[in-house]
Amino acid sequence: MAGDDLQKLDESHDLEKRQIVLDTETTGIDPQQGHRVIEIGCVEMIGRKLTGNHFHVYLNPERFVEEEAIRVHGITNEFLVDKPVFAQVVDDFIEFIRGAELVIHNAPFDVGFLDHELRLLGSQYGQLSDVASVFDTLAYARQQFPGQRNSLDALCKRFDVENGHRTLHGALLDAEILADVYLLMSGGQRKLFQAPQSQQSAADREEQIRRLANERAPLKVVRASAEEQAAHAAYLEGITQESGKSLWLVAETSTN
Repeated sequence: MAGDDLQKLDESHDLEKRQIVLDTETTGIDPQQGHRVIEIGCVEMIGRKLTGNHFHVYLNPERFVEEEAIRVHGITNEFLVDKPVFAQVVDDFIEFIRGAELVIHNAPFDVGFLDHELRLLGSQYGQLSDVASVFDTLAYARQQFPGQRNSLDALCKRFDVENGHRTLHGALLDAEILADVYLLMSGGQRKLFQAPQSQQSAADREEQIRRLANERAPLKVVRASAEEQAAHAAYLEGITQESGKSLWLVAETSTN
């Protein structure tokens, strides 16, 4: 899992990559005991920038929510009575996440519940992995900070992400908070040129988390010309010949 997460993290820096930060709330802790999803919250990122697009829905689980679960998220049975069932929102949900990478904290929990919901609808929906890939931020945090607490609250404290308004768990709120934590936790080599986290101002940290306006123009991709690629390859070859060794790989790039 950890090696896969590192590879996915490298790929996540693609300027056109679409990621969906996702969280759920449920009636209990085990779908095998008949527990169901009661809230899904998703926020969209493209090229590591929050776009402002989101998917959020409360669901009628067609069963009672356990009291212990209500103490965690505050979502009552009375509140859910008039909400749609999963079958009524599944198509919109699948289309929202299709082709994206799902960023989830403790992914096996949420994926297990959502796969259970899909199975209840029959084989036509398959499972979550059929429409999206998954990056588990908990597994990644455990690799980055072994032996430390890596709950979402602990990571908020570690990266100075404001979560004082989070008195109860909520899928959309937690997804928004996780998006900020993920961007700071996976900042990559930018950290080489930044002050230590504890010395950064709130404004500096906010600058790392840029939100795109909904009415933004499409991202422009400027590709190197054939002449520029050839010049770059010749430059690298000159360095290799002078030093006697190469510390990089030169990949052929399509100009299409």
